Amino acid sequence: MNVSKGIISIKNLSKSYGKQEVLKDIDLEINKGEIFGLLGPSGAGKTTLVKQLVGLEEATIGEVHILNKKQPSLHLIEKIGYMAQSDALYTELSARENLEFFVSLYGMNKKKRQERIEEVMTVVDLKDSFDKIVANYSGGMKRRLSLAIAMLHEPDILILDEPTVGMDPILRKSIWNSFNALKRKGITIIVTTHVMDEADKCDRLGMIREGKLTAVGSPQELKQKAHAKDLEGAFLVFGGFENED
Repeated sequence: MNVSKGIISIKNLSKSYGKQEVLKDIDLEINKGEIFGLLGPSGAGKTTLVKQLVGLEEATIGEVHILNKKQPSLHLIEKIGYMAQSDALYTELSARENLEFFVSLYGMNKKKRQERIEEVMTVVDLKDSFDKIVANYSGGMKRRLSLAIAMLHEPDILILDEPTVGMDPILRKSIWNSFNALKRKGITIIVTTHVMDEADKCDRLGMIREGKLTAVGSPQELKQKAHAKDLEGAFLVFGGFENED
């Protein structure tokens, strides 16, 4: 058996719900310490693929290995930070109470818990809203709190489904600066997006259309291969749109 060099290895992955095939024969390697983007329109299969990576769903065909362990695996729970597309928050509690609940699941001592809560709330710029009830948060604030929770336990891998939806451009820039700082520490980040300027910030991209991985490479490589001036043009070429009106 060949052990993959990638921290994440996806082999011959297909996923169907009844007769509907949502993912089609995906092969992909993701390396340690890179920001990998999954780029595609709504309904392309990005969230379904993320759920396979996190271990929330099993593949119909094929396998996902993370850190050389097959998903789903209980051993991987503490290695992965996950931010879903829908915020999973206790809205009747304050942000502080949400963070204290989630950090209590990871077996840290009290001092470490408080340090991590302060650190992640600084990253997402919510320290002034620590004690505000989450039901009174805006949509963008809820996304930021969800991101803070995903980062709490300092996971080896962060899997983030549309993490910056609802954020203003200044905060998005700050969040991406944080992603790059985490990358420098060797943390692997997988981000789904349909926003081209965010995709351009990734080290490598996987372009998805209708459940198929149409291209993989750095943003610059993909633009060169497609003879396109920007990522949008490359996506149209690899997705087979270039001859469509």
